[in-house]
Amino acid sequence: MPRGVSDRYRGPGDLPRVLPIFPLRGAILLPRATLALNVFEPRYLVLVDYSLAGDRLIGIVQPAPEASDNESPTGKSFPLRRVGCVGRITAFSEGDDGRLMLSLTGITRFRLLHDVESDEPFRFCQVDFGEFATDFRSGHGEEDVDRPRLLTTLRNYLTANNLGADWDRIDSASNERLVNTLSILSPYGAEEKQALLEARDLRARAEALVALAEMELASRDDGSGTSIQ
Repeated sequence: MPRGVSDRYRGPGDLPRVLPIFPLRGAILLPRATLALNVFEPRYLVLVDYSLAGDRLIGIVQPAPEASDNESPTGKSFPLRRVGCVGRITAFSEGDDGRLMLSLTGITRFRLLHDVESDEPFRFCQVDFGEFATDFRSGHGEEDVDRPRLLTTLRNYLTANNLGADWDRIDSASNERLVNTLSILSPYGAEEKQALLEARDLRARAEALVALAEMELASRDDGSGTSIQ
């Protein structure tokens, strides 16, 4: 997160307790990492306009498993996951077709408490940041991450999937940025993504990433034809 942005939020008291919510299955956001969003639904274009006119904050939350299978279900009453992450719009552009391309930079996770009624076409929720106070501390827990194992697993995963990577950028990234960015970009499903989001600390999140990749690689080796998607 750019220095000027991180300085704005030093603790839970620097954030509002009610947030506009963008429910999106398979998408998570984490502190000081960036999520790219392509916004085109009318209700969420209104949400972005609302956020840009105010504090530029949006809460990213996945729909709960019992909600419809849609990426972003219709209506304002479907159940949501209980943990999400608030981010600040740090860049945006508008396409010729009216779509908005956003860069949302994570600040801290939150626990969702309940919906707040409004006349807007999108949802507002009251949230609590208390249990995620360490999210405000840049680099918290980096020294506990097994970086060599993480990088070895990443290389094996990329090789197995015939994928490339910018290793100069990876090698220069801090442990926090590396782990959180890989979690956001990982190709796993909603359950796995939520587990990465809710990991108690950076070490646990890194270990979960390694475990997920190793499970997929092992499933290919044993010829079962199954993998985590």
